[in-house]
Amino acid sequence: MISSSVQQPLSSSASNWKAEAEAALADFIQVAQLAGYSLSSADLVVEFLGSPHRPPARLPSGKMALYAFFGNGRWLKVGIAGHKSQARYTSQHYNPGSAPSTLAASLMNDAEMACCDGFSMDSPGAWIQSSCHRLNVLIDAEHGRPLLALLEAFLHARLKPRYER
Repeated sequence: MISSSVQQPLSSSASNWKAEAEAALADFIQVAQLAGYSLSSADLVVEFLGSPHRPPARLPSGKMALYAFFGNGRWLKVGIAGHKSQARYTSQHYNPGSAPSTLAASLMNDAEMACCDGFSMDSPGAWIQSSCHRLNVLIDAEHGRPLLALLEAFLHARLKPRYER
């Protein structure tokens, strides 16, 4: 089984995003093996951060990560951070001007968000923290960036996040 930790108890309405992610990650193990990687569920550290959540304080040393955000009943963003990408993993998605292609900027450019309860153009990061669930998948950097890219591509295809091209 994939090892996991939950930051906060999940409500019953939140359980679907978690089950969907667990099923996708279990299927990804098979995809990785078909691609020639020696990978098992024990190689993935999975964190389910229910809303409200706090952004992670740091990317652990020697790890690379996939992260995904779920809000408004759908997956919003799936991305990756290499082992030297602390800011990408911890803070950039909560701040619209911090980097290209952040969740905060995508939300601000989405006309539907103007009608979203609790969303403010002045503080999209506050809405992300209060209203979105976050999935983190940590993998040893020694597995290499191509495996991380494969995981990202697989979850883009599987979860169909709103703000991905």
